[in-house]
Amino acid sequence: MQNSLFSGPKALGAFLRSVRENTAPADIGLPAMGRRRTKGLRREEVAQLSGISTTWYTWIEQGRDIVVSAQTLANIAEVLKMKPSERQYLFHLALKSDPQEEQIQVVEEEVLASVHQVASPCYLLDITWNMLAWNSAAQALFTGWLGSEPRPNMMTFMFQHPLSKTLVCDWENRASRIVAELRADTMHYQHDQGLNAFVTRMNNDSETFREYWSRQQVVVREGGERTFRNAQGGLQQFRQVSWQLTSNRSVKMIMLMPE
Repeated sequence: MQNSLFSGPKALGAFLRSVRENTAPADIGLPAMGRRRTKGLRREEVAQLSGISTTWYTWIEQGRDIVVSAQTLANIAEVLKMKPSERQYLFHLALKSDPQEEQIQVVEEEVLASVHQVASPCYLLDITWNMLAWNSAAQALFTGWLGSEPRPNMMTFMFQHPLSKTLVCDWENRASRIVAELRADTMHYQHDQGLNAFVTRMNNDSETFREYWSRQQVVVREGGERTFRNAQGGLQQFRQVSWQLTSNRSVKMIMLMPE
């Protein structure tokens, strides 16, 4: 692994040393055992609680060019009680993926209710594009689909519901893009069984989805102009704004702001 100011063994070691030295024993539940010559925690304490040898942990802090597993980094992050931003930075320095990111978290009720605070169409999507929550403006926009199914899914709507090609203008480009967005999501949740099963089912159920999936295109979800055709044939234009929750990256909030 090459060193730079922003990643690599040296940067990783310096960051870990700083966090360790600024973590008091009481912060992680260790009793104060007399006067301590070392600022913060001792290396052997972090090593023992992380399940690795003191020598191995010392080498990490020294910035030696060794292979440190993602699970070892996760253990160290847990021991040092790292904040989410610190943990994310730790894995960035190590050029590793955080195993915790693949854990699908429960969405808080406050987040689900937040869509009703928005006047324009607004809804929440999970990792497999299930509609977790939506407001009345979104239901009005998707009249004929949203509200008529017990568990609506935006991806199956696009590829299996007859209304989608009438409602969504420039359907082919939009459908192709959301498949590429779904593929981008798999980078973070490649081992999630639910996501794998969903993609398999979509491939089996829709020839068009299967064709788009085979293109291997990857894009992140972005905003931009969105045009819909209502039941009377009129056009409704919006600017889409997408938000990804910092507390749960498997959830996206979509807002359609009138143009």
